[in-house]
Amino acid sequence: MAIRTDLAVEALEQSGIPDGVHAREYTAEGYTVSQVEVHRDGAVPGRRAGRYLTLGLGALIRREEDAFPRACRAVAQLLRELMPEAREGTVLVAGLGNRAITPDAVGPLCCENVLATRHLAGEELFSGFRPVSVLAPGVLGTTGIEAGEVVRGVMDRVHPSLVIAVDALAARRLSRLMCTIQLTDTGITPGSGVGNARAALDERTLGVPVIAIGVPTVVDGATLAHDITEQTGSECEALGDLRSPVLVTTKDIDRQASDVARVIGYGINLALHPDLTVTDIDLFLS
Repeated sequence: MAIRTDLAVEALEQSGIPDGVHAREYTAEGYTVSQVEVHRDGAVPGRRAGRYLTLGLGALIRREEDAFPRACRAVAQLLRELMPEAREGTVLVAGLGNRAITPDAVGPLCCENVLATRHLAGEELFSGFRPVSVLAPGVLGTTGIEAGEVVRGVMDRVHPSLVIAVDALAARRLSRLMCTIQLTDTGITPGSGVGNARAALDERTLGVPVIAIGVPTVVDGATLAHDITEQTGSECEALGDLRSPVLVTTKDIDRQASDVARVIGYGINLALHPDLTVTDIDLFLS
């Protein structure tokens, strides 16, 4: 069976580190970062050439001192590493997903924590702010419009130089749920984590650089059962009952989704407006 995961680090766990791939670990604000550089399409199964940065949020989960502001600054640091060198022009932040389904609501929740500044560009008080537009396009099942179609329509009006797309992902390991953030400069395919892939949002389709930020909120039930049977060396009749997709998430997904969406939103603000602090963002959003 196919093992489902959207995380590059988990894909390497399956295949090892092949030619054309470079991996290393370092720390940002006390958090562990796993960097995977894929130099050619297909070197890692299902992954396009580009950079994949995976931030572990262990300190935030443990509620260590200053864990939240450090996590926000870490996200900002990684985002700046992926951003084009020319950091000018409007940025469009797209929060993908379905607000009504909690494991899929990270994108829309993130939008609530991002400062929209494009309409303030002409005011002297905000002259130092980068123009930012924020969009939660919804999903095809509730709007009748593909998220990609909505994003492209908005781009025709605001002409951004960069798109940042935030979405929920699927992981292989339960230990990575809600405590891992992946950032990549390869774009994203909405719905791929739950086997409902839509049109990709990337530089090829949108014409501008696209940075994708994702959080694993679910594990595919069949993948989880397969791993358990593989590790125990026993057969599992229940695998036959998982022909239809079954997704596993955490019991307090509502609180966790809200928390991690806030971290990502604040991190985006810090990356796009370097002169701001976490305290400043609190004041602007209050």
